[in-house]
Amino acid sequence: MDAQTQPKNFYGAVKIFADGADLATMRKLAGDPLIQGFTTNPTLMRQAGVADYETFALDVLACVSGRPISFEVFADELEEMEHQALTIAAWGANVYVKIPVTNTRGASTVPVLRSLARQGVQVNVTALLTLAQVEAAAEALAPAKAACISVFAGRIADTGRDPVPVMAAAVESLRCYPRLELIWASPRELLNVMQAASVGCHIITVTQDLLKKLPLVGKDLDQYSLETVKMFHEDGQKAALSLPLPARKVA
Repeated sequence: MDAQTQPKNFYGAVKIFADGADLATMRKLAGDPLIQGFTTNPTLMRQAGVADYETFALDVLACVSGRPISFEVFADELEEMEHQALTIAAWGANVYVKIPVTNTRGASTVPVLRSLARQGVQVNVTALLTLAQVEAAAEALAPAKAACISVFAGRIADTGRDPVPVMAAAVESLRCYPRLELIWASPRELLNVMQAASVGCHIITVTQDLLKKLPLVGKDLDQYSLETVKMFHEDGQKAALSLPLPARKVA
């Protein structure tokens, strides 16, 4: 099927959330109906040169048209995490507050998750890599009106493990929590979108680099092969590559 005529649900029911912190890009993506939500984090904000957190967040909220947007706490003490979460949650009704699954000393944030859930804060617990972490977070967030659990499938894959069985098991573990959604976080390739859909994951966060590849889905492979050959040839010409001609054999 041609990418231009492909239906918007070619990747299944999984929702596409744009992951990033470049305000200009986020404004542009806000006009794309394919994007159903947004996520960011302190690392992405630092890379984008964000200096004023609240100003940045309010600018983002002004352009995302009420779609879910996750902003992360940056405190390391559990009590301060909760205070920051309440401040961030007050920025808008569509705000989800990202809470890391532990602090930097490995202390579980389950008490924070449980407290925020009871206060009606929409939480996105982040940086999970194991099924045990998913189960503990889900239990803590059970009272929430809405919450997300972000499993970093890409980082699981970085260790040489297949993330698909982990994500499939996580989906099953959340079936008894209808208000919780599972996020396939840190994808490494476009195939991850299809994998997330195939296991029933609710959401996948996708960076701008991967979003640019979405039109490739379903592309004719023979045509893609030819385009690749042409690219190599054209780049060789642009680089002015040359080799000495072989010496002629004397008859």
